This record gives sequence, C-alpha cells and structure tokens, in this order.
Amino acid sequence: MIDQLAYEFPLQSGLAYLNHAAVGVWSRRTAEAVHTFADENMFQGATDYPKWMKVEQALRQQLTELLHAESVDDIALLKNTSEGLSVIAYGMDWQRGDNVVISNQEFPSNRIVWQSLQEHGVEVRTADIACDDPEAALLACCDTHTRLLSISSVQYGTGLRMDLQRLGEACLKHNVFFCVDAIQSLGALSIDVQAIHADAVIADAHKWLLGPEGLAVFYISPAWREKLKLHQFGWHMVENIGDFDATSWQTASSARRFEAGSPNMLGIHALHASLTLLLDIGIDHIERMVLERSSALIDMVLEDKNLQLLSPSQWERCSGIVTFRFKSLNQQQHIELYQRLMKKQVICAYRANGIRFSPHFYTPYACFDLAWSRMMACCND
Repeated sequence: MIDQLAYEFPLQSGLAYLNHAAVGVWSRRTAEAVHTFADENMFQGATDYPKWMKVEQALRQQLTELLHAESVDDIALLKNTSEGLSVIAYGMDWQRGDNVVISNQEFPSNRIVWQSLQEHGVEVRTADIACDDPEAALLACCDTHTRLLSISSVQYGTGLRMDLQRLGEACLKHNVFFCVDAIQSLGALSIDVQAIHADAVIADAHKWLLGPEGLAVFYISPAWREKLKLHQFGWHMVENIGDFDATSWQTASSARRFEAGSPNMLGIHALHASLTLLLDIGIDHIERMVLERSSALIDMVLEDKNLQLLSPSQWERCSGIVTFRFKSLNQQQHIELYQRLMKKQVICAYRANGIRFSPHFYTPYACFDLAWSRMMACCND
C-alpha cells in the first residue's frame, strides 16, 4: 500500500501539502488520463466520442456507488457546488413566510444562495453550532414554516463533522427538504444518501475527490427529481438526447434533466480516473486513514501548551480538517504566519482565525513533522 501511494502521489521533495480542503492533489493515474485524453484530441479529434461517452456513464456509476444512491438516474454532473445549490434554491416553489435553516459556519456557497431568496419573502435562519449539540441547535431553528435545511457535512473552517443521519431523520419526519453540501467530506469520509434520508447532496471534484475544478456531482432523490422547476434548457437535458431533428421534446426523466448542455469531458475523464483509485482502496479504509492522520495532528496540537485546537477532538466529530491557533498571536499575525508557511512550502490555509491543515489518506506522517518544524521556525524568525 505504501509503495502504491508513493507511486500514485509523487509530490516534489520538500513539499508539505496539507491543503485538500482547498484544492486536492491529482494522482498519477488522473494526470495520465488527462494526458491521454489531450493526445486523443490533438491527434484524432473526437473520433472516439462514443468511447468518451462510455467513460461518462462509468463515472455516473462510480458516483452512484460512492454515494450509495438508489440508481444512476439520481446522479447529474454539474459545474460546481454553487450551481447545484442554485438548482435547488430556484427550483423549489417558495411561498412568502417560508424559511430556510443553515448554520453560522457555512462556506459562502451554502449561505449566499439562500440569502438571495429573501427578496422572495423567504427567511433565512442561522443556527449557532459552536455548542455541545450542533444538530439540536439547527433543529431548534425549525418550525412549521421551515421548507429546507441545508448543512455542510463537514464545516470548512473547523472541520466539525455533522450527524447527517440525525438531521435527515428529523427532516423526513417534519417534511423538510434535507440538502447536504458534501464538498468537505466526499472522497474522504463515507456517506450513504439513503441512510441519511438526503433529498440532495452536492460536491465538487477538486478537493477530497482528488479531481479537477469545473465538475461536481449532484445527487437528487427520486421523490424530488421532477418537483424542482427547471431554469436551464438545452439539447442535453431532453429524454431523446440523440434525436436532433425532433421539433418537440420531453425533459429527461433522470437527473440528466439538470444538465443543459455539453458535458465537461476533460473533467469527466480526470474524475473517473481519480475514483478508480478511491474505490479500489475503499472509502471505509480511506476514512480510517484520514481520521488517523487528523488524530495525529490533533495530538501534536494538544501537546503544545502554546496552541489552541479549534477543531473537535472527538473521533465521531473529526474530519480531514484540523485547525488551530497560537494563543499569543492575533489575527493579523496568524495571516502573516500562514503567508510565511506557504513560502516555506507548507501548503495550508488560513481559516476560522487559525491555521488549517487538511491531509488526505495518502499523506505521509513525515509530512507532519516537516510542516511542524517549519512552522516553529517561522514563529522564531
């Protein structure tokens, strides 16, 4: 396994890459798939387009397996998480007085889209989830006028992992649309869309899925597929997709109805290759490896009396994100520390007023020691 991972992820020597919560690293097979696709385009154009379509269908099947969806018909391929959230926000039949519940730790993608509905009379309720029971805080904001609850499976700043099954069961009971932004977990942590009673799950490919930007998976439950109003139309979202001369048309019965135009074939080839690796290793195995690495980082933070852990330390709340701060540094000093770390090839992020490390399953433990030593050197400069 170690040799395989070293082959698949030949990162340059001296680079401590701890930033998968921002943009993930491609595996060797992903890069090779893109090179092959580029060569085909250069030497023969779209001669093998039927073969490319088979890769597209294979990717849909992979995503169905990864999400434990009921059918490949539940899967659409969109551009990004924001587009998927917008499909839902402007596909629902809102009434004045309806409300949406989100948390106060959401990335702007899962906040702005709902706030944009306020001009239509929809209230956005924001729960403070910096507490012992974040799910209870979310559910306490719900009432008989709540139409939708949207939450990130893992919070981008602190790495807080949500109990999606508990939230999904509550939403099912009260007839509330349950929307999950899974961009900070899909590819690192297991998810079963049926078990959590999700109505929609959306995630970009470029973080934990180790794929390209510009491509996202959009899961929509069979019960909601035809209920959402469409606002984008084109040749790719019709039932008889190959009948270009037809003057009448019918919307596709599958989730392809949300794909207006030509697919991102380059991104499809890249993500398909990435998922062959993730699925071969097994997402349950990957989850264990991710959490073991996060636990190791958490221990390093907790052992240093000068540091404050901003991420949860309980196993069931942990994710691939570990965020911490120096007790003696203010906000501006943390930003400057982050900038110095980047210059020293410790690739990380400044989030939640602290330093965010986000290793993946393949990240060598030696990377942590390298990053730690360089960080301490930056503090002593």
